Amino acid sequence: MQELFIDTPEQLHDLCNRLASSEWLALDTEFLREKTYYPKFCLLQIANDHIAACIDPLQIDDFSALLPLLKDPNITKIFHAGRQDLEIFHQLWDTLPTPLFDTQLAAMLTGHGDQIGYAPLVQKLLGITLDKSHSRTDWSLRPLAQEQHRYALDDVIYLGKIYSQLKTELENLGRTPWLADDFKILATAATYQIDPQQQWQRIRGRQHLKGVQLAILQSLASWREALAIERNKPKGWIIKDDVLLELARRKPKDKAQLSRTRGLEGHAIERHGDTLLKLISNSSTLPPEAWPQETTLRTRLTTEQEAMTDILMCAVRLLAKEKKLSPQALATRKELEQFTAGSQDPAFLSGWKKAVIGDDLQKILAGELWPHYKNGQVTLISSDK
Repeated sequence: MQELFIDTPEQLHDLCNRLASSEWLALDTEFLREKTYYPKFCLLQIANDHIAACIDPLQIDDFSALLPLLKDPNITKIFHAGRQDLEIFHQLWDTLPTPLFDTQLAAMLTGHGDQIGYAPLVQKLLGITLDKSHSRTDWSLRPLAQEQHRYALDDVIYLGKIYSQLKTELENLGRTPWLADDFKILATAATYQIDPQQQWQRIRGRQHLKGVQLAILQSLASWREALAIERNKPKGWIIKDDVLLELARRKPKDKAQLSRTRGLEGHAIERHGDTLLKLISNSSTLPPEAWPQETTLRTRLTTEQEAMTDILMCAVRLLAKEKKLSPQALATRKELEQFTAGSQDPAFLSGWKKAVIGDDLQKILAGELWPHYKNGQVTLISSDK
């Protein structure tokens, strides 16, 4: 394995020429996000079965030589938990690598654990222990130390070996098609597009608000998101989530009332006070039909529905064990509660999950299938037996 550090456009062009005939490319990024809204791209790692390279985006502005490789239909691009890496590609180059393969998703469907990390997966599949002591390093500092190079290269050197093993396991299990929808979502630009109007749904604690309070929260969160994007600053640096919740709850009408809002600093009132009051005032006058609806509230179930949810949860565990999958990867209790209460659009009624658990859960709810306990074992049997 030849190991390279690429920090000039000429070196990058030469590397891309050498990688052009690859069957697959393993990719990873290092970035910082503590002080910015968008991730600060600090390092790109790339490897095939002969070459592993660290590419320095702090020294190279032009990545046009790489883009044809990312879009080459004959080269599979491999990531592990690649959503944040792909977000960087979309943000900087308005492109997403295709076709792609995510080893974390594949590991879940081959029984290696739900959301397993890269280092544990390398240890499990290859018996190699990786040094993860640099996971919190400042990747913007130069020069990088030798051990940082080692850490970064290891993140792609073993990715190809993992890909090959997982690919074989998926084929043997007949589960390769299961990943098609997940990979399609990762390779779709809309996955990484931000709608400020929907950001209120990401604020924890919003479930305690109701009616016009949610309209105020939506307006405040949308304004904050747009400002954070414009300034490329963390949105919590503008106003924290708990302050937005308090503003939506209290609905202050002037700066004196704003000043009594816990957590809202004087400099924030001076800078954003007029805007906040205007947003609160305008949102407070919206008619009920314009208020956003909180759809994630826990469903209130009857005693009988709670019992049925327990039965469905039992079935999920049985089916997960049978398929050597994590129950959490198949369905959450909240989804099962909503299904019991009448929802017909839970995730497990579409795609590969429908074949694994969805069809059987529908039969249980219809009384056509039922858990049966015998000799210390629980199985699902037809209710007419």
